[in-house]
Amino acid sequence: MFSSFNISASGMTAQRLRMDIIADNIANVETTRTAEGTPYRRKLAVFQEKQVTSFRELLKKNKGDATARDGVQVAGIVEDPTPFKMIYNPGHPDADAEGYVAMPNVDIVSEMVDMISASRAYEANITVLNTSKNMAMRALEIGRG
Repeated sequence: MFSSFNISASGMTAQRLRMDIIADNIANVETTRTAEGTPYRRKLAVFQEKQVTSFRELLKKNKGDATARDGVQVAGIVEDPTPFKMIYNPGHPDADAEGYVAMPNVDIVSEMVDMISASRAYEANITVLNTSKNMAMRALEIGRG
């Protein structure tokens, strides 16, 4: 029962980080110069299955029990390698000799779709957590009766 709480909590934590990264991408959609001297490069969260940590769960996993899960974790934050957008703006301070400015590889529409997806996943994890909590409460009520 408690493993479902841990799995849901790990999912909420991962999706919250994903939403933070998306917000950072949107905030930097016009950033043409970073500390490295290049335009801002879109960032993405990479998720992986969280490794089973308890001895009991390791035994279950080794016996082939499919319920031995610990949720999700962020494996890392990577930069999107897609090329920068070139916009003709000869008056911009970062324009090259031909008048083109390298703009971040952030697409607002894609970011909004990702934000909706992360928000829905977060809400789904809340639903699972609440359902698990209600099941635990009803199990306690059965024990009292």
